[in-house]
Amino acid sequence: KKTASWLYRIHPSAVHRPFRPLIPSPSHLVSAFHPGSPHVSLTPSQLRWSPFDLPRNGDKVDFIAGLRTVAGAGEPSTRHGIAIHVFTANVGMKKKAFYNSDGDFLIGGSIFHRLRLALSKPCDRILTQLARLPSINFPLIPCHHSTVPQHGRLDITTEFGPLMVHPNEICVIQRGMRFSVALPDGPSRGYILEVYNGHFELPDLGPIGANGLADPRHFLTPTARYENAKVDWHIVNKYVGQLFVAEQDHSPFDVVGWHGNYVPYKYDLAKFCVINSVSFDHIDPSIFTVLTCKSERPGVAVADFVIFPPRWAVQEHTFRPPYFHRNCMSEFMGLILGDYEGKTGGFLPGGGSLHSIMTPHGPDAGAVDKAITGELKPVRVAEGTQAFMFESCYMLATTEWGLNTCQKVQDDYWKAWAGIESKFDPAKK
Repeated sequence: KKTASWLYRIHPSAVHRPFRPLIPSPSHLVSAFHPGSPHVSLTPSQLRWSPFDLPRNGDKVDFIAGLRTVAGAGEPSTRHGIAIHVFTANVGMKKKAFYNSDGDFLIGGSIFHRLRLALSKPCDRILTQLARLPSINFPLIPCHHSTVPQHGRLDITTEFGPLMVHPNEICVIQRGMRFSVALPDGPSRGYILEVYNGHFELPDLGPIGANGLADPRHFLTPTARYENAKVDWHIVNKYVGQLFVAEQDHSPFDVVGWHGNYVPYKYDLAKFCVINSVSFDHIDPSIFTVLTCKSERPGVAVADFVIFPPRWAVQEHTFRPPYFHRNCMSEFMGLILGDYEGKTGGFLPGGGSLHSIMTPHGPDAGAVDKAITGELKPVRVAEGTQAFMFESCYMLATTEWGLNTCQKVQDDYWKAWAGIESKFDPAKK
């Protein structure tokens, strides 16, 4: 698929001083996950993290300094693999822009706020095989100086214009796009899925047909908004996992207009159209896929972004929670708000869990008891909550920070299943 964009800027983006290594560089940002690396560890055990700490009062941590890698596979120089990061920040990026040469960022999270929308146009990048969106005029708007977040909005300035990412929204910043993050609500926390190969797109709908899941018209892209200011800026680049910085004497956000289909975009998860069983059986979570990054093997994803939204459960003669299973995908889950339907405690907003390939997992003892004893009548599921999953065909390694340094791993997570009692009765036929 051809993707490209033309940007009409005041200064060529090549006008900057040479790059040099960024010092100090975030020590917990990892991009290579070879088994022999001292920065990663391998374990098939089920892992769960308590909420990751926000920066301490008195510390000034921006989006770049607050990046922490939890797990991943592969490495970016071969453009093969993924990385899962969390970020915590309490200050904006002052006269500093960031771009990633290694891959695309899917940024998600956020809690409780519902404020103004800084976008105006549906995204024609998502995806041409599903919809042909109408052509869009890109106005030239002068401005005054004015990616899943879990806590606090992200006010993201991109070369294409502004993206205000609210609670329960995601944004995708694709490879090479410069952006800067401000924090209008103070401290912020969230999750990032980085893919080294391919790009995110809508999943194939197959027998579902034309309507369902995430609709292309609900994806929004920025309107061009330029800064024409002669002021010093720092441009930070992530290149093969290392951070480099260059200085320039003008704003990198000096684009007065653009056209194309290689763009940043955002999506409100509340607009997801749920598909589910209305008769019996528990359908695989692939029905909740918002975006996918396809691999070279048909039907196998480098990474899927999956959500578990509020919906009705009406199945008869069915154990309704996610069933116990082992599968061929790695599953990292996070919680934006509320309580996850498959757990009755311990899985909290701002935390996470990782279930590796072929490691058994499923609902905890409390969720099992509730499902077995509850009446199978139509009920609302996941009301007031939003959990999500980064799912990948890769076998993930966990970073030293994720396993030890962060001190958030729940050592007793295995006990979530210890209280499940056998209901087997050989006398019953």
